[in-house]
Amino acid sequence: MSKKKGSGESKEFRTSIGGQALIEGVMMRGPTKEAIVVRTKDGLVSKVEEPKLLKDRYPIVGWPFVRGVVNFINSMIIGTRALMFSADHMPEEEQEEPSKFDLWVEKKFGTERAEKMIIVFSAFLGIAFSVGLFMLLPTFLAGLLSGVIETGILRNLSEGVLRILIFVTYLWLTTHLGQIKRVWAYHGAEHKAITCYEKGLPFTVENVMAQSKQHPRCGTSFLFIVMIVSILVFSFTSWDSLWVRIALRLLLLPVVVSISYEIIRLAGRYDNFVTRMISAPGKALQRLTTREPDEEMVETAMEALRLVMPEDAQEAKW
Repeated sequence: MSKKKGSGESKEFRTSIGGQALIEGVMMRGPTKEAIVVRTKDGLVSKVEEPKLLKDRYPIVGWPFVRGVVNFINSMIIGTRALMFSADHMPEEEQEEPSKFDLWVEKKFGTERAEKMIIVFSAFLGIAFSVGLFMLLPTFLAGLLSGVIETGILRNLSEGVLRILIFVTYLWLTTHLGQIKRVWAYHGAEHKAITCYEKGLPFTVENVMAQSKQHPRCGTSFLFIVMIVSILVFSFTSWDSLWVRIALRLLLLPVVVSISYEIIRLAGRYDNFVTRMISAPGKALQRLTTREPDEEMVETAMEALRLVMPEDAQEAKW
């Protein structure tokens, strides 16, 4: 069994005003540091932090089958913070005037606290959208088929099929949005940089560009695994009432996320026949969510990765 060197988490982002992209960048998270690197018209601008990890205060959140939910929520928060940082580096003439609500919140709670509130609220909206679209909508649509499909097993199976179809269709639709195409290219740049680092190759643009734009430890792969695990977990619950089924989906969602996280963590940590089989469907879907990056995108991803990697490579292992 071959064990791979870990490299933390990554997230690409793109900020725009009036449909015109202005700021693009990459967020990387290493063992002890987080880095946000944005590309402006004047070059790369970075921000590095050593976040206070919740598991340092509460070790239980770092336990297997607990850490998955915590990391999922944290990734949404980190992504929102990266977007806010990139927005701060827009040209002044392109920045939007703050709304009356924004000014009221800042005056009421102070700038720092208001920013934290906005980050948490935005992350909550992102999670709510994902849960509603990929979890609750398939349950609702499958409930409409109750008059046609009478057995609970078939109803759960049809719900799972609908969930996967909605997910894949959503990803396919995003590939046809002009601005999203560059986001997916940054996504590919992150994967290439991480793969080059994990292989221990000299960290050059040429070596990074030569790597695959697919990676087993990816948000796309994670979400696909969530879809599959949800079919298995939800199959243990069968109720005629649509609202009871929806409530059960919400209650069991942390279980699904936790199991899925451990699976993708395993697939990202080891390289063998089993883990390659686990990663194969998600990596196939990454053909929709990754594109070949240009050299500037690769340089951005490389800089973000450099800023978070420890001097001792052993510290970067999963």
